[in-house]
Amino acid sequence: MAIPIVDGFQFIKRHRQQKLFPYAPAGFRLDTYLLIRLPDSTVLRLLARCLLLSLMIVSFPWLRSLNLAATTIPVAVGSNPLNLELLPLLLRDLNNEGLLKTGDKALFVSSGSEDAISSSQILKNNEMELVSAMDFEGQSSIPNESFDFTFTHNFHAAAEFIDRTLKVGGIAVTQLGEDPSFVFNMPSNYKIVYLRQFDSPILAMKKVDYAEGVTSPTQRRLFTYSADKKKDALKKLEDVLLEPPRAASGRSSRYLKKTRYLPDLLGDSLENYPRRVFIDVGSPEKDGGSGTSWFAKNYPTRNLKFDMYKIETVTEESMGKELQQAAEIGMSDWMRKNLKEEEFVVMKAEAEMVDEMVKSKAIALVDELFLDCKPGRLGVGGRKIMGKRAYWECLALYGRLKDEGVAVHQWWG
Repeated sequence: MAIPIVDGFQFIKRHRQQKLFPYAPAGFRLDTYLLIRLPDSTVLRLLARCLLLSLMIVSFPWLRSLNLAATTIPVAVGSNPLNLELLPLLLRDLNNEGLLKTGDKALFVSSGSEDAISSSQILKNNEMELVSAMDFEGQSSIPNESFDFTFTHNFHAAAEFIDRTLKVGGIAVTQLGEDPSFVFNMPSNYKIVYLRQFDSPILAMKKVDYAEGVTSPTQRRLFTYSADKKKDALKKLEDVLLEPPRAASGRSSRYLKKTRYLPDLLGDSLENYPRRVFIDVGSPEKDGGSGTSWFAKNYPTRNLKFDMYKIETVTEESMGKELQQAAEIGMSDWMRKNLKEEEFVVMKAEAEMVDEMVKSKAIALVDELFLDCKPGRLGVGGRKIMGKRAYWECLALYGRLKDEGVAVHQWWG
């Protein structure tokens, strides 16, 4: 017989012999039932989904910490000897994967066999520098965030040095071993981007952030200011001239008088830098040191001392034998050896030299730049004089420097 269900509670009695529950209170009978009407199944499904979603949201922080902690790879560390014959194949594969790009500043950190590595063509063909994991003096001379790519046989033998000198976004490649009883503990500020088997497993990691407790080494430099303030300062620079001024018109001197200097735009007192530097780079016959004298008269130095350098560029034709060895040191190498990232650096340089610094990434050491890029023009008889590039190329370089975060001005002195 069907039992009708109505809203609320319904008591249903079956007519049979009554039996008293031995432990029930007086008057309580087992032939009495309590029926509860459950909600519709759609409502139940909705409640279940809401509960599941709530559990997922609450679990996100725990899952994230679990993911960061789970960076242990069960393989041996550097247990196999380094096979130099396979390195060209590996580097070519990394290049095909976009992990080693043309123009990247690369470093080879060796754990022995320096002589064999130096005598091979690997370093020369890939423009890689070499340093030993045990050469602590040599490591200390390398500035922070100098390299885009680092290869090592044993990552943990020089992990601190590699992390210090590798840029955020840079790639660290290491050889692993075969013994599963050893583990490789990947730092939490790296992520795996490449894992491939050669003679031994090869692991490539991308540095995605600074190590825990470590901030950017540029924190004491000019751009400790927020990114928004930095962008606002670059937007407030004087307008670029869309066509070069005529020297006779006096427009070039008026342009320099309207220059909006970076310390003024940011309200920077320049007192918090260990050193302030001005570098004038140019041909000796071009301005004869006028850049340094102009700087002393016009730049807002805040009455603070600036170390000044006058660097003269020479061509291969004018370079004598006695200058050949000195000329082998490019401007970018000189900057890395003589400048530090925590210093405030102002520079005036010709476009050709600036191109080199942009390609080598040494431009990151410069806070404010006066770009000397005078375009070529036609003289008598249609012969091109003064300048080595079209004006639109100067404007393109100017825009690229601003994109790199450099406060750049056009120089017409």
